[in-house]
Amino acid sequence: MSRVTLAQWQMLAAVVDHGGFARAAEAIHKSPSTLNHAVHKLEEQLGVQVLEPVGRQVRLTEAGELLLRRARQLIESSASLEDVAARLASGLEAEIVVAIDQTFPEAAQARALEQFSADFPQVRVQLHESVLNGGIEMLYDARADLVITGLEAQGFLGEPLVNVRFIAVAHPEHPLHQLGRELDLRDLAQYRQLVVRDSALRQSVNAGWLKAEQRWTVGHLHTSLDMVKRGLGFAWLPETRIAEDLAAQCLKPLPLAAGAIREVPIQIIFRDRDRAGPAAHAMAKALKQAVAERTSNDSTESNVTP
Repeated sequence: MSRVTLAQWQMLAAVVDHGGFARAAEAIHKSPSTLNHAVHKLEEQLGVQVLEPVGRQVRLTEAGELLLRRARQLIESSASLEDVAARLASGLEAEIVVAIDQTFPEAAQARALEQFSADFPQVRVQLHESVLNGGIEMLYDARADLVITGLEAQGFLGEPLVNVRFIAVAHPEHPLHQLGRELDLRDLAQYRQLVVRDSALRQSVNAGWLKAEQRWTVGHLHTSLDMVKRGLGFAWLPETRIAEDLAAQCLKPLPLAAGAIREVPIQIIFRDRDRAGPAAHAMAKALKQAVAERTSNDSTESNVTP
């Protein structure tokens, strides 16, 4: 018995997706008779009826539904394979889209982009500075080639990149520092908390909000930092963003009994590692290298005797 071809499964899928032979023929530029012959030949080869007439239309039989569901996996795999081949044939991508969470260390981000620019000056980069679910949403919508995030993405495997420490801080003259004792959630709830808005258009969350009535929500981490330095509220901010302000005593850690420091593991996720082009892989490598260099420098500085 001859084997059913991929083209036959594709034509069956087209008939089902477009609601009939005539519409499918128009959509995929085949004649209705060609589609009809392909489907009947498929049924003959399998010994199973996959379509049944319903008035002037056709629909899948129970067996047809099962078979087409399995066949769609084959069709999708074939399309992915063709896309990979096309990318390899065309060479380097003209543009890559990268979503990097705002909590990622600025210095490492700048170093990675600098290195990428030197190696691939001709490749355009769309950089999205995301917050919380923003990057994950771009991943699910296939709008980003590479995502740097502190959240898990269902259906995707990430690679650990760096751990980011968040410290609860406020201006040294903020009323919370004037209490002169350890603080708890009841103390914090009486004052304004500054949080950064989730950049996701759907399913946004208020991660880190303590239900303070005086919450202010801003669009960027820099805005939150600026407001905290002006004494307008308290916030948990990445240690890498506030190290100089802490050293200069422009900011002061809140003396919380618990939860003063939070640590978030940041990971790097490809939309599709196998289909990603050389530029996307190079960007990922540059980000990893920049983080490794930063970690090495921090370790060296901590081992220097003052």
